[in-house]
Amino acid sequence: MTTSTGRTTPPPFEQPLPDVEAGIRATIADYYLGWYDGDARRMERALHPELAKRGWIVDEEGERQLGADDYRSMVDATAAGIGRRDVATARAYDVGPIVVYDDVASAHVHAVPYVDYLHLLRTPDGWRIINAIWRRP
Repeated sequence: MTTSTGRTTPPPFEQPLPDVEAGIRATIADYYLGWYDGDARRMERALHPELAKRGWIVDEEGERQLGADDYRSMVDATAAGIGRRDVATARAYDVGPIVVYDDVASAHVHAVPYVDYLHLLRTPDGWRIINAIWRRP
């Protein structure tokens, strides 16, 4: 699409095709269910090796601070069963709207006990989470 100034602009966002959305949802399922079940292989499958994950958390003094995780820390924490500490009946997540533009996507996920904003990339191996920001509700 070309504007009146002659600059090319990208086309508007469109609803993701069903197979694209299914691939993204499968990656998100691997991320959450891998975490909840302590399944490091599922977590590995969900994450891009260059993952940057940040948490906006409250410290012991009640001050907000930024916590950081990466691919290795998430896989190791999953393998250690950190996510299994969540009450089994509360282990749930709800994926909000998924926005896709070609081979990048974003999704808002309301999970127990987190709210996440995820950015995903389509790689030759499928969709992978590359960025995440989270906080507890």
